[in-house]
Amino acid sequence: MIISKTPLRISFVGGGSDFKDYYQRDYGAVVSTAINKYIYITVNKRFDDLIRVSYSKTELVDNVDNLKHDIIREALKLTGVTQGVEVVYISDLPLRNTGLGSSSSLAVGVLNALYAYKNKKVGVKRLAEEACKIEIEILKRPIGKQDQYAAAFGGLNYIRFNKDESVEVKPIIFNKDLFHKFNRIFLIFYTGRVVKSGRILVEQKDKTSKNFSVLDEMVKFTKDFYWNLKKGKLDVVGDLLHRNWLHKQKLASQITNKTIDVYYEKAIKAGAAGGKILGSGGGGFLLLCCKPDDKFKIRKELLNLKEMPFKLETQGSEIIYKSN
Repeated sequence: MIISKTPLRISFVGGGSDFKDYYQRDYGAVVSTAINKYIYITVNKRFDDLIRVSYSKTELVDNVDNLKHDIIREALKLTGVTQGVEVVYISDLPLRNTGLGSSSSLAVGVLNALYAYKNKKVGVKRLAEEACKIEIEILKRPIGKQDQYAAAFGGLNYIRFNKDESVEVKPIIFNKDLFHKFNRIFLIFYTGRVVKSGRILVEQKDKTSKNFSVLDEMVKFTKDFYWNLKKGKLDVVGDLLHRNWLHKQKLASQITNKTIDVYYEKAIKAGAAGGKILGSGGGGFLLLCCKPDDKFKIRKELLNLKEMPFKLETQGSEIIYKSN
């Protein structure tokens, strides 16, 4: 039996520049972090030759091509594990389209578990590349490349996407005191709205060429974010998040809505310096940046929303159990 553990992620600035239509002009960039919310994949050998996959549903098939779960199906085919196996998928957050990169964490996690099942050691770079291959090339999903790298590498990173398809991951490493301070300046609330992110992403992808100037500014924010974090200047984080959020709203029509705007304005008036809806937008989780002393006021203003406590996760996808 194999069990893999793969973190979800938070993207701070630059989202959208990881689409090929944008970065093939020059480069795209994001700053993101893995968090201590996880996807667990269990892989175990079966006595017979059937394939059993368990998630919110259970599938039992005699041919891998008959699996309906597309990511797990393609991961099985890519790794060559096509019979006599059971795959179980469990998540700390059993919600879809929340903006935390869960589909990419699943892709990375199942690949990691399947390679371990085959006693094959695979590096994080390959896990990220093959997760991108499954989601973007094979399944043709209208997404970028940042989530797969965040899940595979873990930690807080500046990630650059080059036009030659190479990807550079530059870790932002804090000392213990700064790490603690960085964890304390954020709040995340669940808005209660879950949208079909595909619609927003399709529109955003289709409008990429029209939004080059907007995305250019967002890439500049990633540089500012990166260098200020490297210098330990956390006081500018909220403003950069706010400016990035204002630009992000221009990328597609449904990224925000009246409900989200009301929550955001309440948070700003209560002391938040900035924030954003995580992921493609339209719902899911609202990230806010504030001084620790202002958290009580913000929580009071957003009392009807469920808060999700979290911390930065330095570890990427890993195998946490392997039986002989």
